[in-house]
Amino acid sequence: MEILVVVLEIIGTVAFAVSGALVAVEKKMDIFGVAILGLVTATGGGVLRDVILGILPPRTFTNPVYALVALGTALVMFFPVLRRAKGGYKLFIDKLLLVMDSLGLAIFTVVGMRIAVEAGFQDNYFLLIFVGVVTGVGGGIMRDVFAGNRPHVFVKHFYATASLLGSVAFLILHFFAGEIIPMIAGAAVTFVLRILAATFRWSLPVAHGTEE
Repeated sequence: MEILVVVLEIIGTVAFAVSGALVAVEKKMDIFGVAILGLVTATGGGVLRDVILGILPPRTFTNPVYALVALGTALVMFFPVLRRAKGGYKLFIDKLLLVMDSLGLAIFTVVGMRIAVEAGFQDNYFLLIFVGVVTGVGGGIMRDVFAGNRPHVFVKHFYATASLLGSVAFLILHFFAGEIIPMIAGAAVTFVLRILAATFRWSLPVAHGTEE
């Protein structure tokens, strides 16, 4: 189980690092900006999770492999993308960003809940779901704020809602389906809902300001 969690975290780290790097390239940041945005996107949710759970210092700082993977991934993305981010390639980049962002969201949602269970909070259902969502969306919020965008979690296609429903799926299955199935199911629910919402433009009701 521990190996599965590590593998998922590495995959999620790569996915979110790609997501952050692509946003940085789109914003025409330099190589340092690309690296930092990739790092923050990949590790931000995990840092928030560990602070909430009282795991100090956060694992990002005690086990730097995740930060190194994020930095390496972001730097790899910098050069080829920067040269070709025009024309039809832009559409490919947008689709890649959606897939990687959705994959990172799905993986970190269930990994966050799993780590909360391992920390001894398996009976605190609200905390489990809260930590799952925060781990999933935290890095993306930091990415968008650093890039000067309105965070997707507040405006985009079921973003946090997908993480929330994936967390609920994990929690329900956790009672009777062992350890692996809840993680797979929760990640699948989150990923599929996020992709479907983006494809079919599902959105929650939007507030409209008053007109003078």
